[in-house]
Amino acid sequence: MAKCVARLRQLAQFGHEMRRPAADYLQDGIHELRARQGHVQYRILYFFHGRNVCILAHAIVKEGAAVPRADMEWALRRQRAFLGDPESHALEAEVF
Repeated sequence: MAKCVARLRQLAQFGHEMRRPAADYLQDGIHELRARQGHVQYRILYFFHGRNVCILAHAIVKEGAAVPRADMEWALRRQRAFLGDPESHALEAEVF
């Protein structure tokens, strides 16, 4: 879990500048933040709103070569919901 928190802090600091191996672009504006602990690969799916705001969409433990379709669809639904009405989905939060 500590590695996920460290990656989230990096994302807060570097935003769009994050690249592999720490982060990667997947599709349709969805990115993945990568953290590995032993043999477990954690993925946090997110998207950007503007230049400075990052929105957490979904977190998974990746077991195969690709992010499962159901998880990608879940992240895309959350992205559409946010973009359809940002005010009702906004949350001010501290970066831990």
